[in-house]
Amino acid sequence: MARGLVLCSQTRTIAKLSFFLPYPKLWFKPHCHHHPCYGPQNIPSARVFCHCVSSQTLNLVDMAKYNEAFSRRMAMAGIKHHNRIALGVSGGPDSMALCVLAASWKTEGLYGFDNSGKFIDGLFAIIVDHGLRSESKDEASLVGNRVSEMGIRCEIVRCDWLNGKPKQGHLQESARDMRYKIFQDVCMQNQISVLLVAHHADDQAELFILRSSRDSGVLGLAGMAFTSQVFSSHTNFCNNDWKNHSVLLVRPLLDFSKEDMYKICQGSNRDWVEDPTNRSPLFARNRIRASLGNLLSGTFNSELQAVISACRRTRIYVDQICNSLIKQSITVMDQGFAVINLKTLNPSKIEDICLSKFITLVLQFVSQRQRPIRGSTSKLLLQYIRTIPCKTSLTAAGCYICPAPGSKGFKALISCSVDCPLPSNAESFHTFSNVEEKHCFSDELEQIIANGKSYSNNNLVTNSSQAQFLDMRSQSVLDEARRLDVISESTHRNIISLQRKEGSHFKSKTDEVASVCESKQGTEHIAAFLSEPLLPGQTCYFMNRFIISWKLSKEISSNWFRGEPLSLSYLEGDSHCCCVNEDEMVAKVRTMIDADWLYLAKLTKLPHSDNFEATRLPLTGKIACSDYSRLSAKVALKSLKSIPVAARKSIPVLVDDHGRLLSIPSIGFKHCPCMKASAVFKPRVPLGGGHSSFL
Repeated sequence: MARGLVLCSQTRTIAKLSFFLPYPKLWFKPHCHHHPCYGPQNIPSARVFCHCVSSQTLNLVDMAKYNEAFSRRMAMAGIKHHNRIALGVSGGPDSMALCVLAASWKTEGLYGFDNSGKFIDGLFAIIVDHGLRSESKDEASLVGNRVSEMGIRCEIVRCDWLNGKPKQGHLQESARDMRYKIFQDVCMQNQISVLLVAHHADDQAELFILRSSRDSGVLGLAGMAFTSQVFSSHTNFCNNDWKNHSVLLVRPLLDFSKEDMYKICQGSNRDWVEDPTNRSPLFARNRIRASLGNLLSGTFNSELQAVISACRRTRIYVDQICNSLIKQSITVMDQGFAVINLKTLNPSKIEDICLSKFITLVLQFVSQRQRPIRGSTSKLLLQYIRTIPCKTSLTAAGCYICPAPGSKGFKALISCSVDCPLPSNAESFHTFSNVEEKHCFSDELEQIIANGKSYSNNNLVTNSSQAQFLDMRSQSVLDEARRLDVISESTHRNIISLQRKEGSHFKSKTDEVASVCESKQGTEHIAAFLSEPLLPGQTCYFMNRFIISWKLSKEISSNWFRGEPLSLSYLEGDSHCCCVNEDEMVAKVRTMIDADWLYLAKLTKLPHSDNFEATRLPLTGKIACSDYSRLSAKVALKSLKSIPVAARKSIPVLVDDHGRLLSIPSIGFKHCPCMKASAVFKPRVPLGGGHSSFL
């Protein structure tokens, strides 16, 4: 093992360095991209382990200042000391600083250590071992030991790459997606509502340059949210209602710089690791970080942060307008579609940026495809919504849009289009009831969000004059910022230079990426069936929109069809139908097709039998379901007539192994009186995308 000293020049911190590489002793600046041992072809495979060393030349770190700032941000998020909190920890200086501040904050109140006396009560660290390098397991274990020494209980989770490890070009994105999925799963298992991550102001600066090089609009340039609600596939049955599990993702360090991260580690005498892959020029963020490292003077940095803050104020204003428009003009139907009242919306009076965001939110909700809508598609949707009365239909962003029946074009119907390429499937999951849970932690999250909103309501952007960059692209934002003297000429010039430099990298890969996406287009249409059968008693999420469950019951109730001339009184008592006790009976889920409602119409024309004995099957004595299915189809068709034809195609249907129709829960049809099926429209991500704050 070689050892050396590292001088952290920006923080005036001396750190002792240990790494498992046959390199000689070396000195380097932590943010210097051009060190000879970290060139494009010479990226170390192991992390660098840094140890703080005391020195009389070091200035004392004012930890009270950092603790006070952290406590203020936690209050802004609505988090109280008694709330259970998870920390995303990698072992780097950022996440170790987060651990230091969170541990200090937690022990400020009346909530100290748990019964064991070893760990801080209500604080939990999640360490993800991505398994992409041979050393990762040992490194995760070392980080876990360091976190435990701080009094923080932790769990190390290793990534399970079922489809193989990600390729180099998608490495960081795939690792991030896997990491956040693990965060959500662990939070669910431990009934934790809040997840803190260590993104800071330098990360926001990198993201600004990255997005501006892609010609992002002002909403994208606002960067990462301070708080945002992240939804998973988990659900629970709480207070007589289905509740999707979500975690409040909080970034309490956005006011802190990278230099602050090192200072906090130094001031608390905590070690950290440096991941050498964070210096690889193969990744856009690393290239931008290296370029920014040469420019981060006090003036440049403060002016760049001022532009980001102005973009965030614009984002707050747009979000407020959209939330108001949703409440006023949107009606969501239980069958899975939405209706926009165009008269109430009055789109001619709404700024393009607000109307475009509003339409995006509605379409993302209906389709549950959380992708941005840009370019020609966005312009087409704006034109459609502004044309009143609407007379045509179109398909966009996974949705079918058309005039609502009977509205004379003054209402637009938005339904999920099953003909679009969508990441839609059905996932089985286990549901929790109040009996199984010690408490309904979704209620805790709702209270935290309410606390945060009460704070943010005092910081509303009440009119468009406070939103400086409405409806501007990245170049226009910078030009306007220069005109308003938010940034100087030199800062404007430097940002433009960074944009162009990174934009050239992006442009060179655009054609390659586009060709790959084009080759995959059309192969991701909604699957007709579940990948696996849905057994009785199981529950699944279908298309991220419907919670589907079914079971067979030996008990058959009478008076299923009140008001019908034929009473199925013979189904009372201990009578059983022919479907019960079929051990191999399973259901599969697909969307409704034209043949389904034609089949219902055919069932209604079947002759009924007034003879009780005629309903019994030979030998078994069990009751046939023909009369029941006929009446069920009759009632279902009445319900179906109230659903526009365009919205019917996304209604979930249960069929057996042979494709025979078993049930259409949304309209009350089932072939057998012993079958209990339900389809609850409960989109994974709610209308509006859930709570978020850009304070």
